[in-house]
Amino acid sequence: MKKILLAIAVGMLAGGAALAERADSLKPINVKADTGTADMVKQGGTFEGNVVLTRGTVVMKGDKLKLTEDPEGYNFATLTAAPGALATFRQKRDGGADLWVEGEAERIDYDNKTDIIKLSGRARVTNLEGSRVTDRAEGPFLSYDSRKEQFAAINTPSGQSKVGGGRVEFTFDHPKRPAPATPAPGKQ
Repeated sequence: MKKILLAIAVGMLAGGAALAERADSLKPINVKADTGTADMVKQGGTFEGNVVLTRGTVVMKGDKLKLTEDPEGYNFATLTAAPGALATFRQKRDGGADLWVEGEAERIDYDNKTDIIKLSGRARVTNLEGSRVTDRAEGPFLSYDSRKEQFAAINTPSGQSKVGGGRVEFTFDHPKRPAPATPAPGKQ
């Protein structure tokens, strides 16, 4: 029953949503940090202290970053927060001038090949129209598919659902459509 409700909630959350900015995957990756080591042949490295990764409209911030690239040229990033803090990401969504997705967690894993972001520990993902929240998912573990605009929420930070684990929450706040006009009496 929980899986059915989650599938319904994910489907509702995805309904009508815009896709993540497609052009971002074609942009170069820029990393700023207090310290770092980079392997220019393998196009990756490890960076620490006030890490900021940008790629097009994507901005990720945290304390530590491990960046790798596979032989096909896809990037994988693991961003962790300082103790007690949260790592963050923000990305523009296609479909409008001011549509955004934001997320935060103790650990963020990004897979450029699948465009899936996994957030572990105090995870939250929010869709915004300007500054107005349109959708939000929270839980110990979230997986966000930016191609499909779909969330999966699990009740433990490990990504494995367990009896007695934490709770997950979804919020849907789409604008209300006006009621259809009622014809004046005698004009039907």
